[in-house]
Formats: sequence, C-alpha cells, structure tokens
Amino acid sequence: MRIAVPNKGRLHEPTIELLERAGLHLRDGADRKLYADTVDPDVTVLFARAADIPEYVADGAAEVGITGKDQIAEADEDGLVDLLDLGYGECRLVLAAPEDGEIEALEDVEGGKVATEFPTITRNYLEDAGIDAKVVEVTGATELTPHAGMADAIVDITSTGTTLQVNRLAIVDEVLASSVRLFARDDVVEGRGGGGEVDADTDAAAEKVEQIRTAMESVLAAEGKRYLMMNVPRERLADVRDQIPGMGGPTVMDVAGEDGATASAETGTTGEAAGEDTVAVHVVVDEREVFETITNLKAAGASDILVTEIERLVE
Repeated sequence: MRIAVPNKGRLHEPTIELLERAGLHLRDGADRKLYADTVDPDVTVLFARAADIPEYVADGAAEVGITGKDQIAEADEDGLVDLLDLGYGECRLVLAAPEDGEIEALEDVEGGKVATEFPTITRNYLEDAGIDAKVVEVTGATELTPHAGMADAIVDITSTGTTLQVNRLAIVDEVLASSVRLFARDDVVEGRGGGGEVDADTDAAAEKVEQIRTAMESVLAAEGKRYLMMNVPRERLADVRDQIPGMGGPTVMDVAGEDGATASAETGTTGEAAGEDTVAVHVVVDEREVFETITNLKAAGASDILVTEIERLVE
C-alpha cells in the first residue's frame, strides 16, 4: 500500500506529523527521499508535489493520497473517493476583482477575462454559472494580472484575504472551500482490482485503506480532548456525575487496595476514602471545559484527579 503525500511546502510537515500520530512512523525520516518505509510493512509513503498527487493515485503509482481538495478538484481525475477531511491546510478559492472596478458580482465577469493558476476549477465554475469568459492560465503572481491589464478578475487561493487587500482586490464570490483530504481510488476502496476482479489481495487493500482512515480519524477525534481520572466516594457518585460534561456517561470502577486503601490501577493514586466505599471514575471531556470541570468535581467530592492528553480516540 502506497500513500502519496506532499514532499514540501506548507502541507508537508503537518502531514508527516499526522502519519506519526496515527502510528505510521516513518523509518529513517522523510528528508530528500522519494519513498519511505513505515513501521507497517504493508505501507510505504511516496513523496510528490501536492498538485501531482491526484494523478499519482489515479494512475496507480499510489493507492491512497493526501493533498488539498483544491488540488484534487483541479486534477479532475475520475475514480477518486474522498475519505476524510483532515482539518488542516484550510483555505478558499475565490473570485476577486479590483476594488474600484466594475465587477461586483459573478455576472459582471461575462465577456471578460479571468486569470488563475486553477484553470480547470475556474472553467467548471464559470460553466456551471452559465458565464462566458476567457480563462487566462498563469503560473504565479495572479493578483497582479488585473492591474497589468491581463485580466478583469482572478480566481486565486486566500487564507486570510490579506494579499488580496494589499493588492486592492475585493472578493466577489467563493469558488471552493478547501482543506487537506485523505482520498483513494474507488477500486481500492471497494476491494476490486483495476479490471474489476475481487480476490484476497483486493480485499486486503480495502481493509488496509480503512485501517489508515480509522487511524487518522482517531487522531482528529482526540484533538482538544482530555482524559480525566479520579476517585469518588460512592455516596457522592451521583453528585460527581452531574458535574461531568463528557462524551456520554463516565466509566465507573470499584477499586480497593490492601488494608482498605483505595488504589486505582490506571492512575496509581491512593485516597483517604478507602475500600469498597470508593470508586474510580474515568471520563473524556473537552479541553476547554477542564478548568471549570475540575473545580466542580472537587466541590462534588472527587479527589486524586488526574488529567492526561489523549493521543487517539476511536469512536
């Protein structure tokens, strides 16, 4: 199983970090290589230009890819399945025009010229809107083309809008909202070969894709969450439950150590409220709620409260 990932740029580091957090540790690092093995003997990472990754996956050089939705849309390859929004690399592809110009709405582009580094997306966008305009493909400095007389408007990527403002361009319309995606070929996801055949190898490939998707999803699910462990007198359990804003109900376990001392195997802590009258309570809560929750839990009778980070959360 080959996963194609960006070899450089703003998407490279967060992608490698996600692979590592998902358990797909790269052997010998990721610098200056075309391929890198992972700790999973069935998974290899292929490094490529972000814009080329959809084609690599579509043509069979890789089974799975990670790149921006804008790059996938621009490649316009058949048979690619979006598996998961990875939640980083967020940006927008927008239609923009000079602030003091005559273009204030998409319809005003009719009969004009639109410069862009994304000609496929732009043509599809204009065609879907029924707008007849010439698409001028450029390879950089798109925001300068209206001022140089090369175009009446542009379609370009923006994250904060600062570059557009500096160049006195106003956003007219949003063309595409983009973020980094995990995607694969449909035949791999469906467990069939390129010729439609189904066998043990194709089933194994489909299962591996799902394992990768689940691993990455578990990393995303754990972000912003914390795991709380505490000891609670049994008679105060209902009060403590009322103060827990976590995911569903908490896990409650009986704990008792030698000589009646409370002992939690998970926390390694001991409490004064000993023996069978004490239970261990574990719960997942939002990181933003930890400060207030701990205060409320102590007031409700909880003690020996331990807060830990969560690396992965399989829901």
